[in-house]
Amino acid sequence: MSAQDTPDIRRHMERLSAEGIDVVRVVFPDLIGTDRARDVLLDHLPSACAHGLAFCKAVYHTSPQGDVVPVAGGLDAGLPDVTVHPDLDTLVTLPWEPGVAWCLGNVTDAGTGRAAAESPRDLLRGVLARCTEQGLRPVVGPELEYFLLEPAPGTATGWRRSPEATGTVYTAGLRADPGNHLLRTLRQLRDADLGVVTGNHEFDGGQYEINLTHSAALDAADRAFRFKAAVKELARKEGNVATFMAKPFGDSGGSGFHLHLSCETTDAAESRNAFDDPAGAYGLSATARHAVAGILAHAPALAALANPTVNSYKRFGPDTLAPWLIDWGLDNRSAMVRIPPERGSGARLELRLGDAGANPYLLIAGTLAAALLGVRAGEEPPAPLEGYGYDTARAALLPKDLPAALDALEADTALSEVLGKEFTASFLVYKRNEVERFERHITDWEFTEYAQHL
Repeated sequence: MSAQDTPDIRRHMERLSAEGIDVVRVVFPDLIGTDRARDVLLDHLPSACAHGLAFCKAVYHTSPQGDVVPVAGGLDAGLPDVTVHPDLDTLVTLPWEPGVAWCLGNVTDAGTGRAAAESPRDLLRGVLARCTEQGLRPVVGPELEYFLLEPAPGTATGWRRSPEATGTVYTAGLRADPGNHLLRTLRQLRDADLGVVTGNHEFDGGQYEINLTHSAALDAADRAFRFKAAVKELARKEGNVATFMAKPFGDSGGSGFHLHLSCETTDAAESRNAFDDPAGAYGLSATARHAVAGILAHAPALAALANPTVNSYKRFGPDTLAPWLIDWGLDNRSAMVRIPPERGSGARLELRLGDAGANPYLLIAGTLAAALLGVRAGEEPPAPLEGYGYDTARAALLPKDLPAALDALEADTALSEVLGKEFTASFLVYKRNEVERFERHITDWEFTEYAQHL
């Protein structure tokens, strides 16, 4: 037996072969949460596990338009490699791709062998290690919305909502989804072991929401990442597009990425929900209240991770049910942080700040980092919001655009220290390049507004 052909790898190969699998797709997230991947023939899996798969590090620095952004350690270093090793513990058969299984990959720097500084999955691992030091084990439940688009030749974008009909919020069945997209997708995602729970048509035409069960934070991030990749893949198989961009249409609402967060204590003998305290204010423990205070205190910087695109900030505003102010409330959906009514084992907070375009690993890592800083500081949050929100006299505004959010992230040295200074520096350069490219782009709105009148 060769050094790379271990009994564990052989066991996985025998199982996959028995299931008719001859290809393993190794995937990992880039900075914006898009899946990067390579297909490995099953016979070559031992070599991939032993030596890893070489990718150019600039995969983290490449824009959606294919430009390589000049992030330190990429172009200036001669475009070096990172190495991706298959994580066989995450192997899942792809129900919609016969003969293919997929797994996540662990990314290391080819020169040092250490985890790559820009690896979102390893960034989250680092924040979780700090939570463990604090005696906390975060549990996360992701909720994601997206739009399904069908071809529309002759239109400006070439795509339209599928279906266009409105007024079918919180509906399932053919009235809201005449193509049965949701049912097919739910069943395929279930069979891919992604922990999906429920789905429904959302507020706007062509908009859907699918909820994932709660689990340990890294597992929840892994499933949310794979969920987004799977939904997009399934739509493509039918000639459609599923988009998680924050606000794809000006005449409809945006798509959110809400996080339900609780923490268990790390005491193995008597682990419990660290956010619950029947004797505490609002039935919440001091840990929960401090976590809320931390998220509020670091919200401007957190917005850069939760709302990471130029388009993200078009989702905000009064009466959008998307957060606009830095506030919290008890079972109040107009607040940025909502405390659902359950207590006991169900005690948790819901961060409503994120939009669906966020990278799951970065959104979860940033939220945990802010909550952890709040726990360390031991400060109490202000009084909770009462009634309908969006009153600027009662709470501070979130950043109004991506440049302001990036400036807030750069200024928040405490949050950057928890996330990692090298990662933060790379993220800022990458995202500021997006802003620069957008500011140079001439939009259809500008042409319509000015061309025939100026």
